[in-house]
Amino acid sequence: MQVAQLWEEYLNHIKNIKRYSDNTIKAYTEDIDLFLLYCKNYSKLELNGISEKFVKSFLMTLTESGLEKKSISRKLSSLRGIFKYAFNHDYINTNPTALISNPKTKRKLPEITTTETIMEVYKKTDELADGKELINAIFEILYGCALRVSELCSLKVIDLDLNQKIVRVKGKGSKTRIVPVGDKSIKIINDYLKTRTTLAPDAPLLVNKTGEAIYPRYVHRVVNKYLSKVTDIKKKSPHVLRHSAATHMLDNGADLRAVKEILGHENLSTTQIYTHVSIERLKRAYKKAHPKS
Repeated sequence: MQVAQLWEEYLNHIKNIKRYSDNTIKAYTEDIDLFLLYCKNYSKLELNGISEKFVKSFLMTLTESGLEKKSISRKLSSLRGIFKYAFNHDYINTNPTALISNPKTKRKLPEITTTETIMEVYKKTDELADGKELINAIFEILYGCALRVSELCSLKVIDLDLNQKIVRVKGKGSKTRIVPVGDKSIKIINDYLKTRTTLAPDAPLLVNKTGEAIYPRYVHRVVNKYLSKVTDIKKKSPHVLRHSAATHMLDNGADLRAVKEILGHENLSTTQIYTHVSIERLKRAYKKAHPKS
């Protein structure tokens, strides 16, 4: 079997069986296409011709090209997926990626903002003659429910249950999770819902002026615009609100596993990055305010 044939079969597997998100499939496609190009350059088109040494040479080429270690790790992860699939289906006798480690990277702590900053956003939207309810709802759901942008944009009216104070969120891999909605969030969401003329169960929860579902690029623009008005943090993306929500929950004593469930993380190790953020915040507070610092 040739590597390209394996990729075609594996792509069908992650699309239709594993049901990976469109963004994940796009990333896998970019990674594997780059590897296929490398294979062609070295005439390594047959699957059995791919060795651990060959995969390492591919990774070394990426390093020499100046690609960041984080990006190289992602490409290695994509290769691990496809070769694990090949090994499990007896297409190869040895998995060439099994013993290859990720390049060592210094993990960057996610940038966050404060609750006070978000309250400042609401003061800014009060200046608007029209449309403040939608903007407030976007900020409140992203922060209050710690959602990803894609999750926010895909919400339907039926997903929100204000009586139970929950929202059903379809996350990565089409996995559904239940996220609590706080009383303050409910008030802001209700203010937005009052501006809607119709609320059919299957309709998008958040729509623009033309009645169409909001989309990720629109959310990025809105969040960037209003965070720029109230804070000087470097990153002003919607994900900052998710990072902030997770950090603030841990700062206030939330259980790490509960935060993991709210965020929809597959592994606890992914959520643990926010404990480091909280520790760094404690250190800064101590250094700034403690007389013995």
